[in-house]
Amino acid sequence: MKATIYHNPACGTSCNVLALLRDAGLEPEVVEYLRDPPTRERLVELIRAAGLTVREALRQKGAPYDELGLGDPGLSDDQLLDAMMAHPILINRPFVVTAKGTRLCRPVGTVSELLP
Repeated sequence: MKATIYHNPACGTSCNVLALLRDAGLEPEVVEYLRDPPTRERLVELIRAAGLTVREALRQKGAPYDELGLGDPGLSDDQLLDAMMAHPILINRPFVVTAKGTRLCRPVGTVSELLP
């Protein structure tokens, strides 16, 4: 089974999910999204496929979320996506894609839905 993880090696959750994928016998394609961010179109696909809203896919912890005022409920999805594209650290992680679907694997156990 093919798998892709949108990974941040500095994130404990992301590292734990990657380890679970490998423990399940998968060697996923690892996309370090801070170095190689997805296109806007791909990000929208990931969010939709995971059944999330744009706001749910937005990392709300710390900077630059607070500094940019992204907690404002009046901001549109396009404005939130603009911020995510300008600051990839705002993309929540890790997104995992397998033949079984796409999930934001937070909490870590969510990845079990995608394993063979």
